[in-house]
Amino acid sequence: MSKKIYLLSPVVYEDTISLPMIQFSLIVPSLDLSSYDLLMFTSKQAVKSAEALNPKWKEIPCLSIGSATTKQIEALGGKVVYQPTSFYGKVLSEDIVIKFRDKHIVYLRPKEVSFDSKAFLASKGVILDEKIIYETICKMYTENEKPKNNAIIIFTSPSTIHCFLNNFQWDNSYTAVVIGEATKEHLPENVRYQVADEPTIDACVSKAKHILTANRL
Repeated sequence: MSKKIYLLSPVVYEDTISLPMIQFSLIVPSLDLSSYDLLMFTSKQAVKSAEALNPKWKEIPCLSIGSATTKQIEALGGKVVYQPTSFYGKVLSEDIVIKFRDKHIVYLRPKEVSFDSKAFLASKGVILDEKIIYETICKMYTENEKPKNNAIIIFTSPSTIHCFLNNFQWDNSYTAVVIGEATKEHLPENVRYQVADEPTIDACVSKAKHILTANRL
């Protein structure tokens, strides 16, 4: 049976089967940013949520993780003053200790995060404010919507893994492609997987296509 590539992100990509696992919901009615020097973003959805809650967010300089988040900030008119070379929250937090410890920073974040930036910075004597502005909710599917045998499943966040496993039992014929090391840590044991070369959906799709081609040789 031929393999299929299933993308679990809400974003639709050519040459993949769209099976979005997550949807987003705002969890605060408004957003007061008047006292902050810098905003910290670690996801595109946080930027979109800030825009919905308080369009004046773009008047405050931003710290950003990842090219996709930076592009979203700039697309909406915001200014990124720093983006770390790595795509992980710990790296940005380490850089804050060195470069921005005297700034009043607020982290605009989802309800669940893979790295506790606030606790890490507190251990270094740096205060980081947080505002939880949105949450990720699992979409629900029926059993007949489960990916076929030998599918390649692209996981773009820990949430997509949890929501997938809420819907379907893992099939040992599947191969997982994960967007990064933090997401990989949430895979069940004994899952066959590969990590994308860069933490972007483009890189995930490229990796999945490479696996598909290699298995056909």
